[in-house]
Amino acid sequence: MSKIACVMTDMFEDSEYTSPLEAFQKDGHEITVIGDEKGKTVTGKNGDAEAEVDLSIDHANASDYDALFIPGGFSPDILRGNDAFVTFSKHFMLHDKPVFAICHGPQLLITADVLQGRKVTGFKSIQMDLRHAGANVFDEEVVVCGNLVTSRTPDDLEAFNRESKAQLN
Repeated sequence: MSKIACVMTDMFEDSEYTSPLEAFQKDGHEITVIGDEKGKTVTGKNGDAEAEVDLSIDHANASDYDALFIPGGFSPDILRGNDAFVTFSKHFMLHDKPVFAICHGPQLLITADVLQGRKVTGFKSIQMDLRHAGANVFDEEVVVCGNLVTSRTPDDLEAFNRESKAQLN
C-alpha cells in the first residue's frame, strides 16, 4: 500500500479525480487530499464531485508520501501560483517518486521546472507550454517517462489509471 498525496483546489476536473481515486483505493492505496486549508470542501468544475481537504499545504511534508497525484481542470493552474505547492510537487520529481498528472495537471510541473527532456502529454491547450518547458510532447492517451505518468483528457482515464497503478506495484 502506498501513500499518495493528491494536490488540488476548487475547479478540478471531476472525473480526473474520482476515477483515479477509486482505482487507487480499490488497490488499497491511501490518498491524502492536500489543499490550501484543512477541512475545506473543494468542488469540481462540473459540480459532480467534492473532496474535503485532509491536510493544508503548510503542514504537508512531501517526504511522508510515496507518490503525487495531480488531477486536471483549472485546479493545477490555480495551485501553481502558490510556491508551497510548486516546491511540494518538485520534491517528487527530484526524488524519482511516482507522479501522476492528467489534463492540465502538468502545468504545476511546468512551474516547478522539472520537465526538461521528459516525455509527456497533456491537454491540447497546454502542449505548447510543455514544449516551451523543454518537454518532448506526444499526443497519446498516456505517456510514461520513468516515474512520470501523464494523460490528456477524461477519455484517457482507463490508460492513465492502469499506468499509474503499475508505478505503485
